[in-house]
Amino acid sequence: MPAPLLHPDRLFPAEPATRDVARRLYARIAKLPILSPHGHCDPAWFATDAPFADPAALLITPDHYVLRLLASHGVPLEDLGVAPRDGGPFETNPRAIWRRLAAGYHLFAATPSRLWLDHVFSEVFGLEARLSPATADAHYDVIAEALAQPAFRPRALYERFGVEALATTEGALDPLTHHAALAASGWRGRILPTFRPDAALDPEHPHFRADLEALSELTGEDAFAWRGYLAALRARRAAFKARGATATDHGHPSPATLDLSEVEAQALFDRVTGGAASPADAEAFRAHMLMRMAQMSLDDGLVMQLHPGVLRNHDPATLARFGPDKGADMPLPADFTRGLRPLLNRFGHAAGFTLVVFTLDETTYSRELAPLAGFYPALRLGAPWWFHDSPEGMRRFREQAGETAGFFNTVGFTDDTRAFLSIPARHDVARRMDCAHLARLVAEHRLDEDEAGQIARALAYDLAKAAYRL
Repeated sequence: MPAPLLHPDRLFPAEPATRDVARRLYARIAKLPILSPHGHCDPAWFATDAPFADPAALLITPDHYVLRLLASHGVPLEDLGVAPRDGGPFETNPRAIWRRLAAGYHLFAATPSRLWLDHVFSEVFGLEARLSPATADAHYDVIAEALAQPAFRPRALYERFGVEALATTEGALDPLTHHAALAASGWRGRILPTFRPDAALDPEHPHFRADLEALSELTGEDAFAWRGYLAALRARRAAFKARGATATDHGHPSPATLDLSEVEAQALFDRVTGGAASPADAEAFRAHMLMRMAQMSLDDGLVMQLHPGVLRNHDPATLARFGPDKGADMPLPADFTRGLRPLLNRFGHAAGFTLVVFTLDETTYSRELAPLAGFYPALRLGAPWWFHDSPEGMRRFREQAGETAGFFNTVGFTDDTRAFLSIPARHDVARRMDCAHLARLVAEHRLDEDEAGQIARALAYDLAKAAYRL
């Protein structure tokens, strides 16, 4: 008889006594509600509650984790249903796309994508055979038939998954139409926008000037004047907050922050909007605007999130042919100690301000981020993110950050995904890995089991609820 896709002891310690502790801890938290305070699901799914189109459009084409690994083995993105910008041909038959994934499924062995997809296959659709060329069509048929049923529409799945709150992410110009529709619908699910103004804060972004023009039109402020620009950003933050937002998000290239006087800030703004800015000016402007965003968060109560250290769209050919978010964003080293010093010196002890920092540079966990979070009351460590949203990434995070920052200077787990059906899988992996870590501490007599159970609950639910003001 073949082994089940999901072993009940997956990710638990191999040593029997420690595994027993992990099982007991996990049993205490496995069914807690899911909080997803940072993610990229489409609010239109929940506003319209329309059926998902087909298995490939749901689970393959929009998932950059899947795209990037298959592309690394020579599978053209066109064959995975990704449309070229130039209107060139691409695969539109969802069953053919699904067979491409099945043919390459062995490539995902021991990756987090494999864990997530197997969880979706087993827990959401009741499949128990491993995906392969031999099972591809049977899997496709089961999933396609399920997606046509009311029980597999977005709102029904939200409720089935036990989601208590789910945050989406929108640019500064988003009209929040879908969030307005949700508010008027009477549905009790909680879908919250998150304010992400990257293009409007970065003079090197290709849409910077267009964003300022649209900000002016949208808010009635002159976004090409320094005071009007700040007023326009405040107005958009207020619009997001009125639709339920509790947080902002900033994907800057570096964590550099810079405190400027009004005169210096005005002169810098004039240069970056007047076409005379150097790359150094652009970096200085981004750094100063993080200071301004921190001040606005202190004023309006929105939690500030920072995701630095990424060289986005590393491959210009992929960007030109297919656009962004195709798996080609790559990590960069980040200097948090020096970069965040101006911001933390000004706001790090401010009551009511929270800064949640994520990183792709794991070398900073024990050297910089844990010591900073272990001192400044305003700073919290985000969950292992992106390439580190994985069992080994979570293990390293707990080992490298825990001893200095403790558990309670983190925000628990945030799934940061566009793949809605993978949310329960991602939270399950995080809960199992945290229970495995805590079980080892219990086995080593560094925690008693009851205290470990309380910490497991905090990591799974309480910390995110408090940090994101949910």
